[in-house]
Amino acid sequence: MPPTSSRERLTSIQPVQAVGGGRITIYGGDFPIQQPRLPEVRIGDIAARVVCASSTAIAALVPEGLEGGPTPIRIEGRPGETIFIEVASVLATGLHQVDNPLFDRDGNLYVTYSGSRGQEVPVSIFRVTVSGVREPFVTGIVNPTSMAFDRSGMLYVSSRFDGSIYRITPDGQSELFASELGVACGLAFDRDGRLFVGDRSGTIFRVSPDGRAKPFATLPPSVAAFHLAMSPDDVLYVTAPTLGPYDHVYRIDPTGEISRVYSGFGRPQGLAFDAAGQLHVVEALAGDSGLFHLRPDGTVEQVLAAPSLVGVAFSPDTTVVASNETVYRLRRREH
Repeated sequence: MPPTSSRERLTSIQPVQAVGGGRITIYGGDFPIQQPRLPEVRIGDIAARVVCASSTAIAALVPEGLEGGPTPIRIEGRPGETIFIEVASVLATGLHQVDNPLFDRDGNLYVTYSGSRGQEVPVSIFRVTVSGVREPFVTGIVNPTSMAFDRSGMLYVSSRFDGSIYRITPDGQSELFASELGVACGLAFDRDGRLFVGDRSGTIFRVSPDGRAKPFATLPPSVAAFHLAMSPDDVLYVTAPTLGPYDHVYRIDPTGEISRVYSGFGRPQGLAFDAAGQLHVVEALAGDSGLFHLRPDGTVEQVLAAPSLVGVAFSPDTTVVASNETVYRLRRREH
């Protein structure tokens, strides 16, 4: 048999990381799509569902149940050719996340069980240790929604049920920090220790270290939640899904001036900066869902494919993404 030509080789995949159910595209040349059936795509040892194909690109859904780590992709009619995708592993499940999980300085991860509105659950916040053990950490907070650490490493959590912010002591006890903040969702601290709170009704509050709150900016109300992330230079970034066909990523400078930095997402949710200061945004719109790197020039790159994500968090060597029920772990990649 003659050697495979460059036109026929598997050349790349996009994106290069995925959660089970995420849609990826495999690029190459002269895929045999004129046959009675489309070529079979196998990811690991499991046949993937092909959703569309051309002679140079095949889109497929990553099968559920794969083990995490580098996983081979093979296409029927391309014997001996393999390309790899990084598949996320399950870190914790049986949760109810509505925003980002959160790493502490020691690499422990904090996740929530938020519940339906007004539902009192046995555990409000779990801690997943570096060794992967999930343990109860906070009880008694109804509808825990978003979390943030201050400069000293104290954990704060919002309750969309009572519009309050609670400060969590190192032994997991909660104390009221601020109240009357509407449908309190996203949280983020600036370098001066001021806490910003996203009220789903449309107000961004700025809360002083003594718990006094003042309106800081106003955005359109959200049908889901306000998600906040603070840049290293104290610029606040916000997503707030609406019923519109497209939603914006907002930039709010320290004076409260609002601008739009990207308007191409259909349902943007959690957003966070990695250790290198790069902004990442979760997109939950079916068909394009996953994790995106939002560059300073306003362009985006999809870095992970996954269905129905709500949040993302970074440690120096780990990326985690969260759906409502499950948190997935991946090794860090540079972009």
